[in-house]
Amino acid sequence: VQLQAYGGGLVQPGGSLRLSCLASGFRLNFPAIGWFRQVPGKEREGVSCLSSLNDITYDADSVRGRFTIFRDNDKSIVYLQMNSLKPEDMAIYFCGADWAISRAPIYDTTSQYEYWGQGTLVTVSS
Repeated sequence: VQLQAYGGGLVQPGGSLRLSCLASGFRLNFPAIGWFRQVPGKEREGVSCLSSLNDITYDADSVRGRFTIFRDNDKSIVYLQMNSLKPEDMAIYFCGADWAISRAPIYDTTSQYEYWGQGTLVTVSS
């Protein structure tokens, strides 16, 4: 399964972007879907993650209230709506997917995800 993230780009502070995640050749109906981001020299961190097993959404403290993860099951796309962007949000954003076999209560770490795609760069700058 190959995931693909789209929608990155350059945006001014305070602006918005919507990222999209699709699975090549598959329906994106994995129980665990997450958006992560990474900057050079730092580990990949969970941003917003969704588990349909227990209908739990995880948002990192740094993005809570500004970012929203949601899925369109008909189109088999998972989105990350990012509002009120800040310079510290600048990173490469990745989407991850997993079958959630472990039935963990929450899927917010990279080690819990089996499938990844190439990321999309988000630049926040005036």
